[in-house]
Amino acid sequence: MRALLQRVLEAKVVVDGETTGEIQHGILVFLGLGKEDTLDKGKKLIDKILKYRFFDDEQGKMGWNVSQAGGGILLVSQFTLMAQTQKGLRPDFGPAMPPNDAEALYEQLVEYTKTQFEHVQTGIFAADMKVHLVNDGPVTFNLEIE
Repeated sequence: MRALLQRVLEAKVVVDGETTGEIQHGILVFLGLGKEDTLDKGKKLIDKILKYRFFDDEQGKMGWNVSQAGGGILLVSQFTLMAQTQKGLRPDFGPAMPPNDAEALYEQLVEYTKTQFEHVQTGIFAADMKVHLVNDGPVTFNLEIE
C-alpha cells in the first residue's frame, strides 16, 4: 500500500465537469492499493498520514500534523502508484489490487478516515478524475505500509 502525500494550499477533484471533493489548506492523498493489502494495513497508513508532521509550526519547522494545522484531507484512489517501473518502457500494473477488491477496500478506508478526522473529501473510484492542486512548498512525501 502506497500513499503519495502533497501538502496543498488548495485541491479539488472534478469528474464530468462537477467537483466531487475539495479542500483548502491540507493534504492531497493519492492512495495505491496492492494485491496483498488489507484493511488493517490501510488503517495503519491512514493513522500515520493523520499524525505525519509536515506542516509548519510556530517556529517554521515541520512540527504540526494536518489536525494541528487546521487542514483537510482529499483522498483519491490511484492504482498507478502500484506500477512496477524498473524494467522496460511501459508500466506493469500486475501488483495492483483488482478493481472490485480495490474499490471495496478504498471505500472502507474512506469511512475509517472519516471516523478519525472531520475534514475528509474524496474523488470517485475508477472515474476519469481531473485533479487540480496548488502544492505548498512544494512538499511531497511517499509513504508505504507493508
